[in-house]
Amino acid sequence: MELKKLIRKNIAELQPYSCARDEFKGEASVYLDANENPWNTPYNRYPDPLQLEVKEAISRLKNVPVERIFLGNGSDEPIDLLYRAFCEPGIDNVVAMEPTYGMYKVCAGINDVEYRRVLLNQDFDIDAEKLLAACDSRTKIIWLCSPNNPTGNSLNRDEVLKTIKAFEGLVVLDEAYIDFASQASFSQLIDSYPNLILLQTFSKAWGSAAIRLGMAFARPEIIQILNKIKYPYNINILTQRQALAMLKNKSTVDNWVNELLIQRESLKTALLTVPYVQHIYPTDANFLLIKVEDANAVYRFLVSRSIIVRNRNTVALCEGCIRITVGTANENNELINTMKLFSQK
Repeated sequence: MELKKLIRKNIAELQPYSCARDEFKGEASVYLDANENPWNTPYNRYPDPLQLEVKEAISRLKNVPVERIFLGNGSDEPIDLLYRAFCEPGIDNVVAMEPTYGMYKVCAGINDVEYRRVLLNQDFDIDAEKLLAACDSRTKIIWLCSPNNPTGNSLNRDEVLKTIKAFEGLVVLDEAYIDFASQASFSQLIDSYPNLILLQTFSKAWGSAAIRLGMAFARPEIIQILNKIKYPYNINILTQRQALAMLKNKSTVDNWVNELLIQRESLKTALLTVPYVQHIYPTDANFLLIKVEDANAVYRFLVSRSIIVRNRNTVALCEGCIRITVGTANENNELINTMKLFSQK
């Protein structure tokens, strides 16, 4: 991979915005550089634009060097930045598996980039040859998600590696649900594959969707490009502080994950007792994709009882399906009891 050939010319030539906090590291006794109000500490000060303390804590936990970590406003920010850095509007294209997380397509539309879909097979898995066949000289990114949303399954590792090795552009592997999977993360393979970018998040296993913090792991040259074009203070001080608190409490997160895996199996067993549930697909995530007799009717009934699931009936290969997030034991029991009421109608 030649990064100079992938990056947009205007981005390569861009002079990024620079603030004094970029130029000065550490703590000063007097801050008179950013026209801040001197009162209401600490909220009067702009946050660290590179979030170094948070990145150092993530680095220790994930065994990924700080210079290979980018933090964004959710995973959606690095997704959008990758389009803006590498895809020329109206000229370049990307390839993605289908079905998958919808923001890859939305960001393509926002950035005027052609989005090429390649359907998964009947096992909801990828075929590297089909993905690569959809690419041409203007394909800059291949989007993969494992475990996948909305299907829940981990992708075949050999097919993922085959894709990374053969493609001359960037391969983005979204691992938002990796903490629930038995398959290992690809995070230790970044050195081996310079075109690999990983996405992870605090929104799922870390129970911190509200703070909107996503992680991207990649070679330093790619991280530098993302830092170059992001807005200067993209991660606010409240998010940084809460992330640091969570990172010091990993044992609690591990307990949450273990409990969710137990509840996932209990929920699966209970769903098998619901007469109109036709199939429960294998999952490595914190949700189940299930096929029912009338997905639209089941969804409407649950909503009428104030239980919100996700209707995936119109998604490719997911016809007749709803997606159910694993909740607490009480939430799961309420769901099952309500679903059984529908079967009695």
